[in-house]
Amino acid sequence: MCGRYILIQKAEVLEKRFGVIVPDTIHLTPSYNIAPGKFAPVITNDHPHEIQLFRFGMTASWMTKPSLFINARVEGDHNSDNNPAYNGAKGIITKPAFRKAIRSQRCLIPADAFIEGPEKEKLNKPYVVYLREKVRPFAFAGIWDSWKNPESGELIHSFAIITTVANELMQKIQHRRSPVILNRGDEKYWLSNSLPLSEVTRLLVPYPAGLMNAYPIAPTIKNPGADDPGLIHPAGQRLMPETIIRSSAEVRITGMGSNKNFGFDEHNPLGI
Repeated sequence: MCGRYILIQKAEVLEKRFGVIVPDTIHLTPSYNIAPGKFAPVITNDHPHEIQLFRFGMTASWMTKPSLFINARVEGDHNSDNNPAYNGAKGIITKPAFRKAIRSQRCLIPADAFIEGPEKEKLNKPYVVYLREKVRPFAFAGIWDSWKNPESGELIHSFAIITTVANELMQKIQHRRSPVILNRGDEKYWLSNSLPLSEVTRLLVPYPAGLMNAYPIAPTIKNPGADDPGLIHPAGQRLMPETIIRSSAEVRITGMGSNKNFGFDEHNPLGI
């Protein structure tokens, strides 16, 4: 499951990174705690050159009541034990809530990092998971749909993050799922309306664990209404060592170090 994520980039950064425009009608605000039910930026296959704001938590168009599918499993109803070695059927292509969207309603979900915790403790023991080498923003693979409230007539556009089996880093967190993070070169293909379904499912794999890292934070992030930089201040060491090179002194530091900030800028731990 991927139920919280971070996006604090300015509009001009998103425009340059994804080759899109942010319409004047959209006001982007940085968020350190994008939770289900909140509206967040997406880039959809039917409007691939602009940012739109959709609700996090998808309701399929045919449903009679609102729902919040925050994640769509690549395996669908298969792999119930979340075996990380699973390589079987991609049940997402047949599951009623997702089978139309995976074929024709795909989107990119820009993010700087995401929040995850162990299977048992969940967000009582949260980690910020990020891509190394300051690769941010990146894009989750997502699907979207539009649902019309039968009572009010309101049309709600919403999205879900696609998840797959846990890579080695997520296993270190003792979590059994990974969000699908697309390689930058695959993003335009993900949005292509002519992409064969076999190529769509080929992209639904875990991101390489060696290109990721994570560090613990305080469980304050559990509160979906909390949203400030303090939420992502480090509460411990990174899970994997990293080498930092200070060119002025040619000093190599492996791991987190022992200072009280655990090797981070306490005001900007993600380096954004």
